[in-house]
Amino acid sequence: MGTVTTHVLDTALGRPAAGVPVRLEDSAGAEVGSGRTDVDGRVRDLGPKELSAGVYRLVFGTGEYLGPDAFFPEVTVCFRIADPVSHHHVPLLLSPFSYSTYRGS
Repeated sequence: MGTVTTHVLDTALGRPAAGVPVRLEDSAGAEVGSGRTDVDGRVRDLGPKELSAGVYRLVFGTGEYLGPDAFFPEVTVCFRIADPVSHHHVPLLLSPFSYSTYRGS
């Protein structure tokens, strides 16, 4: 399993959000991995197997999922990796006018 994984849940519909593009960036904004959510709303292997300690961003292309009039066409979640050997699961709970996130397991 990769160091960083994610999933997107559509809380308005009560189901996984399939087809959402996700980009993993380092603190300088360089892409270090990318993927697209599968039918379960998950990106199981996002980026390299090991990342250095530091600050990273997950950029979710939510406009592709929510449509051209999406209030949130993109969601960026910034997080810190303190222990590079740990697995970091950063999910996104998404609805048309709100979102939330947490550190998963």
